[in-house]
Amino acid sequence: MTVRAPEVRFGADGLVPAIVQDAADGTVLMLGWMDGEALDATIASGEVHFHSRSRDKLWRKGETSGNVLRLVALAADCDADALLVTAEPTGPTCHRGTRTCFDAAEPTERPARQGFAWLETLWTTIAARARDRPAGSYTAELLNGGVDAAARKVAEEATEVVMAAKDDAAAESVATDRTATRHALAGEVADLAYHALVLLAERGATPSLVIDELRSRSR
Repeated sequence: MTVRAPEVRFGADGLVPAIVQDAADGTVLMLGWMDGEALDATIASGEVHFHSRSRDKLWRKGETSGNVLRLVALAADCDADALLVTAEPTGPTCHRGTRTCFDAAEPTERPARQGFAWLETLWTTIAARARDRPAGSYTAELLNGGVDAAARKVAEEATEVVMAAKDDAAAESVATDRTATRHALAGEVADLAYHALVLLAERGATPSLVIDELRSRSR
C-alpha cells in the first residue's frame, strides 16, 4: 500500500503538528512535529519520523527503543496545518514505557489489541459494493442473489468453522504442530465474518446494530 503525502501548510518554523493514532482502535498515542524531511522519510520508509525540536534534527520514532510506528495512513486537517498519522505501534509509544503519552505515568498491563477497527474498512467496501453493484464483484454477485444466496454462504462457512475447530482440537490432543490447523481455523472464521457482513448488507442492516446488541448483553 502506497501512502501519499497530503497537502500541508507548514508553520513559520517549517513544522506541522502530527497526531499519531493507533490503527487498531483509534487511540491517540502521541503528538510530534514534522517538517518536510520527516514527512518524506515517513512515506519513503513506512515508519513514522519526526523532527526533534530539542536536537533540531530528523529522528525515527523507536530508533533507540525499537518501538517503531508503522505507517498506515496520513491525513491533513481542514486547514492543512495539522497531520493525523494512523500507525501500527510495535510496542509502547511513550518513552516511559506506557502505551500512549497520555497514559498515567506508571506502565500498566493492557490486553493485546485485536485490530477490530479494521472491520470498518471491510464494511465500507461491502457497503460500496451494495450501492454500486460493479460487474465482476463477488460481493455484488452475492448481493444480487438475494437473502438466500448470502444466507446459504453463512451456513456453509459456519459448518466449515466447526470442522476447522475440530481439526485443531484433534491436533492439540496428540500434541502435534497446530500452525496449519490454527491458520485454517482463522481462515474459516474470516470467511464467516465476511459473509455475515454481506448478509447484513443484503438485509439493509448495519454492524452497528450488532455492536449495540452486544453492548446491551454485557451490562
